[in-house]
Amino acid sequence: MKQTALTPIHRSLGGKMVEFAGYEMPVQYTGLLEEHHAVRKQAGMFDVSHMGEFIIEGQQALSLIQYVTSNDASKLQPGQVQYSCLPNDTGGIVDDLLVYCLSPEKYMLVVNASNVDKDWNWISKYNEKYGAQMKNISDDISLLAVQGPKVNQILQKLTSVKLSDIPYYHFAVGEFNGAKDIILSNTGYTGAGGFEIYLPNNQAESAWNAILDAGKEEGLLPAGLGARDTLRLEMAFCLYGNDIDDSTSPIEAGLGWITKFTKDFVNRAALEKQKQEGTTRKLVGFELLDKGIPRKGYTLYNAEGKQIGMVTSGTQSPSLNKPIGLGYVETLYAKIGTEIFVEIRGKQLKARVVKTPFYQK
Repeated sequence: MKQTALTPIHRSLGGKMVEFAGYEMPVQYTGLLEEHHAVRKQAGMFDVSHMGEFIIEGQQALSLIQYVTSNDASKLQPGQVQYSCLPNDTGGIVDDLLVYCLSPEKYMLVVNASNVDKDWNWISKYNEKYGAQMKNISDDISLLAVQGPKVNQILQKLTSVKLSDIPYYHFAVGEFNGAKDIILSNTGYTGAGGFEIYLPNNQAESAWNAILDAGKEEGLLPAGLGARDTLRLEMAFCLYGNDIDDSTSPIEAGLGWITKFTKDFVNRAALEKQKQEGTTRKLVGFELLDKGIPRKGYTLYNAEGKQIGMVTSGTQSPSLNKPIGLGYVETLYAKIGTEIFVEIRGKQLKARVVKTPFYQK
């Protein structure tokens, strides 16, 4: 298993270590519930250094990114971030990612840990035509996600960059904890607000300790992948490998808003046809009305007992104290308020399609 620069710290803090995307990662420290609530109410810090980062630069950088991603990267100004996906050529998704505009001819793509090699090979294949300069810096970069309503006041103690001036999905490059040229990004995967901090591996331990120290009074806790998953699911954020993958289209997944048909991109024609004609299934959010917890792979049924879909993510929501899930259903059953059934341990339990995100601030 690979390790991040912070693995020794996680062990020293009593982190319960598990394998995730080929990395040894902390799933929790003091407990999932405590960490989840800390992020919603105060602040929590995640080590997400397993994520992948690619630099794409040169005169052809934007042309390459425009062709391999679904969103319109030409709209990005330096200092802006965009959520996007890499469509495959069969109607599915290679990966979802963030596109950072560092300058008009330099971009950083942030991809999922489990897809680093796959994404690199996919983009490289198309770059044969464009000839942009590509560099995989994944192993050199640590990434701290500091999330929660009190994060700005905590991190402001460690930087001269005015964090309140950085809008959502924007970033600044500046001094942080004595180190220069650090990316401070107003992004996250929790819906709780906060920053993601990209820094060299040799700065990670010092930054982690400084943030823990700065956040003591505000109740900041180190948080593991368990809380990260419950937080993202409450916001109905898609998780690659669960809710989206090589077999799910962005249109089915409710990601039409990051699929822009104002430009040419991989498999555009097929996805545009799908948008115009509609899809046979849709990703929906549901809450379980009977007692039980939905999990990935559980079957969904209609009232007559006909199979209509599959659960892709599910949990007991710590914030709402109720069981929630995401899943694909036949389009006929995707309307909010529709009664569906989840098979759990041989029983079909009642559920209802609801509006997402599940958690409203």
